[in-house]
Amino acid sequence: MWTEKNNQLHRSFQFNDFSQAFAFMTRVALLAEQHNHHPYWTNVYNKVDIYLNTHDAGDVVTEKDHKLAAAIDALLPSTV
Repeated sequence: MWTEKNNQLHRSFQFNDFSQAFAFMTRVALLAEQHNHHPYWTNVYNKVDIYLNTHDAGDVVTEKDHKLAAAIDALLPSTV
């Protein structure tokens, strides 16, 4: 579930291993290019944290962030 705090949308994702986490990040990267909206994210082994805000709007959360968050969620299997 995405949470909004400090002018950012944030969500943590956990996978079975690094390979699955990296594959997810690759899919998100392609999606972000399509949306022309690029996240700040971190990855350690099987965990990916994504932070979204809109830099052009003064680093606040906008509809653009909510749309990308929904598109990222749509990439996930129902088990994550």
